[in-house]
Amino acid sequence: DRQTLVAVLQFLRRSNLRESEEILRREARLLGDDLGGSVATVASSSPGVAAVAAVPPGKGGALAGTAGSLPGAGGRPLPEGPLAMGGPCASRSLGGLSVTGAQGSVSGVVVEDQPDVSAVLSAYNQQGDPTLYEEYYSGLKHFIECSLDCHRAELSQLFYPLFVHMYLELVYNQHESEAKSFFERFHGDQECYYQDDLRVLSSLTKKEHMKGNETMLDFRTSKFVLRISRDSYQLLKRHLQEKQNNQIWNIVQEHLYIDIFDGMPRSKQQIDAMVGSLAGEAKREANKAKVFFGLLKEPEFEVPLDDEDEEGENEEGKPKKKKPKKDSVGSKSKKQDPNAPPQNRIPLPELKDSDKLDKVMNMKEAARRVRLGPECLPSICFYTFLNAYQGLTAVDITDDSSMIVGGFADSTVRVWSVTPKKLRSVKTAADLSLIDKESDDVLERIMDEKTASELKILYGHSGPVYGTSFSPDRNYLLSCSEDGTVRLWSLQTFTCLVGYKGHNYPVWDTQFSPYGYYFVSGGHDRVARLWATDHYQPLRIFAGHLADVTCTRFHPNSNYIATGSADRTIRLWDVLNGNCVRIFTGHKGPIHSLAFSPNGRFLATGATDGRVLLWDIGHGLMVGELKGHTDTIYALRFSRDGEILASGSMDNTVRLWDAVKAFEDLETDDFTTATGHINLPENSQDLLLGTYMTKSTPVVHLHFTRRNLLLAAGAYSSQ
Repeated sequence: DRQTLVAVLQFLRRSNLRESEEILRREARLLGDDLGGSVATVASSSPGVAAVAAVPPGKGGALAGTAGSLPGAGGRPLPEGPLAMGGPCASRSLGGLSVTGAQGSVSGVVVEDQPDVSAVLSAYNQQGDPTLYEEYYSGLKHFIECSLDCHRAELSQLFYPLFVHMYLELVYNQHESEAKSFFERFHGDQECYYQDDLRVLSSLTKKEHMKGNETMLDFRTSKFVLRISRDSYQLLKRHLQEKQNNQIWNIVQEHLYIDIFDGMPRSKQQIDAMVGSLAGEAKREANKAKVFFGLLKEPEFEVPLDDEDEEGENEEGKPKKKKPKKDSVGSKSKKQDPNAPPQNRIPLPELKDSDKLDKVMNMKEAARRVRLGPECLPSICFYTFLNAYQGLTAVDITDDSSMIVGGFADSTVRVWSVTPKKLRSVKTAADLSLIDKESDDVLERIMDEKTASELKILYGHSGPVYGTSFSPDRNYLLSCSEDGTVRLWSLQTFTCLVGYKGHNYPVWDTQFSPYGYYFVSGGHDRVARLWATDHYQPLRIFAGHLADVTCTRFHPNSNYIATGSADRTIRLWDVLNGNCVRIFTGHKGPIHSLAFSPNGRFLATGATDGRVLLWDIGHGLMVGELKGHTDTIYALRFSRDGEILASGSMDNTVRLWDAVKAFEDLETDDFTTATGHINLPENSQDLLLGTYMTKSTPVVHLHFTRRNLLLAAGAYSSQ
């Protein structure tokens, strides 16, 4: 685009590379010296930083330079001339355009992630009368509280973002006493779920504090999204224009993104269900992309009959036939699911013989699976970690329920066998060379009996281990830690094979893909990364959350990854291209657990607010809310056929919910999807099938065995 060209030409001219400049100019057909004089002036204005205000979406592709001098720009005013800006970038609500003039170079960058602080803050450089701020705000408050009920609920959403921006504007312009009294007068009116954000805000009392503050930058760079009906919006606009209340109107235009829909305004309950995240609700556009939520077709192969059956047939003297025996899941998935991604959409590892054997075992187990339902609840087997003075921080159980791993705060990873079969390592190289490679039981012979034990301890991390995950084939184990690394361990030798370094900060969670090979990690640096076991660099980086990525989960078809974050949103990412295809808002606290339903259609999420929310992935809608827990929900798991959802919490209980009933007869008509008018049942108690208390053990992990026995795990706490 022209702007970048201009910047490059500027740079060439400065560096006295006349020939290159001429060639580029001829190529680009930019002749003459008038290549955007306005950019030239910005460039030469000083080695500081000049900032240009971001355009509200839909205001065309031109950016007007902000008049008035800016901090760090040598005190010179910016030119008024419009700066042309590439189409799609202009409508992005994130980031302004910062033109930096450092070290004699100019680059036009659309800043998404970590904008230059002074450039970001300079947008607060306005000339409102500080003494009138309280009057403006209380005027608006009075107007909203006196408006009709149907509009009041929607317009009340404005209170919080306006409060924050007006406070920050006062602080930035060094009206400290006014800012303090403004904060004290109105902070009590904000919704209770913003308390944590307000605590951070109350500590910003001087302009200098705003420089390195992350919360502050999030607020400035990501526009706060409000979803309001057209009628309510017109009412607000009329009120602000009649009052000539420019201060508030400027903030609305500059810092808020109002997603207007046609139709009935939403009720207080409907709004309350959806708000609460750091940047307001998700835009409706964010949840429009098509998502292939169906399952991939199972590979078909013959399943030999059990030995007993074969003997029975032989007694009658008939030749024994190997009937192909498909399991119930296999037979359903013969037809390609219309919502499934193409089989080769992302490259998946091929099945090894051992995987096929495991699938056969799985099918035999599935044939004996208990059908769960409200009448037939699962038995729950609770593994309590006793004397876990090292501090249990993560648990995982293998798919066949044969091993349990615990990650601990003393940086160890401990693996237990939960079957009578002990854990054994492979023999040393010298001993292996003596083995007869051709014998039938070679796999048995390579194991060293002397190493057999119920528990193996893996040392290697240098900080608490926050996440663990077994590979589907049970050959590998992942662990992630506060030390910023993810480690891959071999369960054949019980040694560390690789340390993946990419996160510079603590890594909170990691998980293997259901097909193995790929895995995902998420951490304090606000991004999730997708890795393959044989690459030491991540394959994809999923950036977009405004706070720590606290939990990560693969979709059953491995084409998507869900991440939960401390910004109180859940995002669904496409593994193929790294795009964010869904943003779910509604939790009032950091998200700590995610679970996909076995059919891939639904997602359940749990957070510190003690609520489990249910989402329809295809329509991008919240479809249920399960209330009952009184503390953070750290574990969620659907039963193998998806009839029951189990949730485990810090309140020392496991609760079972009727998933079939929760997801039946959903209203997902076009109107609901277009406007987000969701109608959640008032009471989720009729979905609650049972509550099971432990003595004093918070539940950290849940797992359904292949026959639908529910395993739970946690460390006994003596308080």
